[in-house]
Amino acid sequence: MLQKFMDDFRESTGSALRLTSLAIAVAVLLFVTTCFLCAAAFVFVLQKYGLLQACFAGAGVFFVATMLAAIAYMVRKKQIREKPVEAAKSTMQAALSDPMVLAAGLQIVRTIGLKRIVPIIAIGGIALGLMASRRQGDAEPSSEE
Repeated sequence: MLQKFMDDFRESTGSALRLTSLAIAVAVLLFVTTCFLCAAAFVFVLQKYGLLQACFAGAGVFFVATMLAAIAYMVRKKQIREKPVEAAKSTMQAALSDPMVLAAGLQIVRTIGLKRIVPIIAIGGIALGLMASRRQGDAEPSSEE
């Protein structure tokens, strides 16, 4: 059971890390693309109409983008709030409720020491949070089709 838990943890952490790095790369590239498009639009309006109108046009574009992002955030937050909670236990929850796993954890704390184990637990908590959010994302149906 502990081996299955560790394999599950390794697999989900690796895939979450790969997906996160890809998402960061996409976000950076999208930001650079947006910067160049905004610069091109600014220069076009500057040459055609003047400096003041170019500044207003740039501000208008960013205002519209901000409004779209805010609306998307509010819609997504409402969808998450209305989603029913699943009653099924995951493998991780079952493993953490097992007394043998808890006894092994206590033995590890005794062996390593409390001061050294705190950073390890913090990193593990972050990894568990990422894994739990990934599993929730996998479980929700795609309503965008």
